[in-house]
Amino acid sequence: MNKNYYAILMAGGVGSRFWPVSTTEFPKQFHDMLGTGETLIQKTFSRLAQIMPNENILILTNEAYNDIVLEQLPQIKPDQVVLEPAMRNTAPCILYASLKIKKKDPNALILVAPSDHWIEDEMQFIANIQNTFNFCEYQDSLMTLGILPTFPNTGYGYIEFDKLDTRPIKKVVQFREKPDYRTAQKFIQSRNFLWNAGIFAWSVNSILNAFQKFQPEMYAHFYKGFDLLNTPDEKAFISENYPLAENISIDYAILEKANNVYVLSATFDWNDLGTWGSLYDKLPKDENFNAVVNADLVVENSVHNIVRTDSKKLVVIDGLNDYIIVDRENVLLIYPKNKEQDIKKIVSKLKD
Repeated sequence: MNKNYYAILMAGGVGSRFWPVSTTEFPKQFHDMLGTGETLIQKTFSRLAQIMPNENILILTNEAYNDIVLEQLPQIKPDQVVLEPAMRNTAPCILYASLKIKKKDPNALILVAPSDHWIEDEMQFIANIQNTFNFCEYQDSLMTLGILPTFPNTGYGYIEFDKLDTRPIKKVVQFREKPDYRTAQKFIQSRNFLWNAGIFAWSVNSILNAFQKFQPEMYAHFYKGFDLLNTPDEKAFISENYPLAENISIDYAILEKANNVYVLSATFDWNDLGTWGSLYDKLPKDENFNAVVNADLVVENSVHNIVRTDSKKLVVIDGLNDYIIVDRENVLLIYPKNKEQDIKKIVSKLKD
């Protein structure tokens, strides 16, 4: 277990496509979405704890989720929870956490990973992370893990790599935004595109140098409080200054501008669990290809549905195909799977 390895675990998202289970008050990373007995953040933490000390894993989340994180991860100390007083996308929070790590360990190697992804083959995951850390230790590089596409998905960003590069770790040509279906088909046919999983690795010096070069204002804004980080005065500085940071993703802020970005094609099974349909793909099915979580299901003429309830409720359905059926407290959702991307719009309308 390497003491120079650190992780920034991103746990601030709302996961509104998983409504009504995932809510602003209690998002999907804190739920046992797969019925395994562990929440997504618990599974992710235990995976990372196999390659680095517990105390080197920082949980980056919104202030509102501090108590939930500490309840679900009793093995961590309160100062490992890095709290965002405002939502400012991934660049400011990664910079903030990286400066905290730099102050603690100037030789740190950092993994940035979402807390709500599904990864099955943990041995391969650990091997891939080890490969990226080995590369970052000796190269001034910004590493990302890419996923070999299995179909022309229009919901993911893509990473284009150098087709002529025969090494396992390849130079990134460019990041591509979520494509339309025809463009996604072309990406797959050209065989030099990977899905962007949002998993990154770099040395603390490489990422901070990149911020200095490409986001000098943001870097200066946070660095003026460097002496206060990891002290009792940190909170007051962050409360005052964090909301003033630009709202921008790490992709736009750094990765799309830098020329030292590399990608490793991951060898583990991966799913970002972004929608009910993606969850359906990973759950076991009955003889009618229905996926059931926490429910007792009786079906007639119904196939390819996902059914989830609280407390093993009896659910009887007849004549429903390809539907999402979720019963959660005072909400019942019955929605066609092929329109699942619209659930986010429904949630925003309910808030209006």
